Amino acid sequence: MNLLLMSGGRHPYEESTPVLKEFLEGAGHTVTVREDADALTDGTLGRSDALIFNTLREGDMALDPDQQNALKGYISSGNGFVCIHISGCVPDTWNDYGDITGGGWVMGQSFHPPYSNFSVDVSNSEHPCATELASFSTDDELYMNIDYREGNDVFVTADFEGGVYGKNRAGAEDMEMAGGTFPLAWTRSYGTGKVFVTLLGHDGKSHQSKGFQELVLNGVDWVNS
Repeated sequence: MNLLLMSGGRHPYEESTPVLKEFLEGAGHTVTVREDADALTDGTLGRSDALIFNTLREGDMALDPDQQNALKGYISSGNGFVCIHISGCVPDTWNDYGDITGGGWVMGQSFHPPYSNFSVDVSNSEHPCATELASFSTDDELYMNIDYREGNDVFVTADFEGGVYGKNRAGAEDMEMAGGTFPLAWTRSYGTGKVFVTLLGHDGKSHQSKGFQELVLNGVDWVNS
């Protein structure tokens, strides 16, 4: 497949995007990496079989109305969209983005325990994106209190016992975090397009996880099936 991979923003994409590009190309895909959102309106997106977001588009990086409409039109007309980690952040300037992704991180609302190693569970092995995917452990962030919308078909989760943790990073202000089972990957439709979302994939080390790579590759195949 010919994939457009959007990168850039306030996250360690200088670590994660090269790893992501390498394992996508290793699976036989052609990958074009862009950081400028003009890729959504200059014809590059239209020549792509699927769009991948490994990017944080908020604040100065937020999409303008033309770029938003290009993204919506591309997916709703039957194309695939893969959204990784905080790429699903729902910005104040575009709440409808959550209708495409099914939700994601919300600045000032969402939180997570400090980056750590935890177990990732395949909660629905019958899901088409779970093919040959086994539960795995990874070093990553476990997102909580996200924007979550109806219509998501969740198939990967993680259990968390709860407790008092530094908010988002070690050494930060402590907060009580409730235990539970948290969604980490789902699929949904937008118009006639297919959307795959995983909240995993914070940094280069996270992207090096074989389980994470299998998950993303399954998602890429699914959105273009």
